[in-house]
Amino acid sequence: MTTMISEVYEAFRAAGVPDDKARKVAEVMSTETTITKWDMRGLERRLDAIDGEIKLVKWMLALVVAAEVLPILKALFMHG
Repeated sequence: MTTMISEVYEAFRAAGVPDDKARKVAEVMSTETTITKWDMRGLERRLDAIDGEIKLVKWMLALVVAAEVLPILKALFMHG
């Protein structure tokens, strides 16, 4: 037997929605996952951490590129 949100069902019935349609919507809504403000805050913290890690990786990549490219440029322009 499927579960449903009785308040949703009753609201739809009060609005004149046929019983079978009101029941189906209430059942679907009871199985859907709803994100809460708490969930959103957790996601925001995780995204902030990921953003910080991406910035660090970008700086590290820039240093590696500079360490590899600068000697090549120096050899090209200081050679002649």
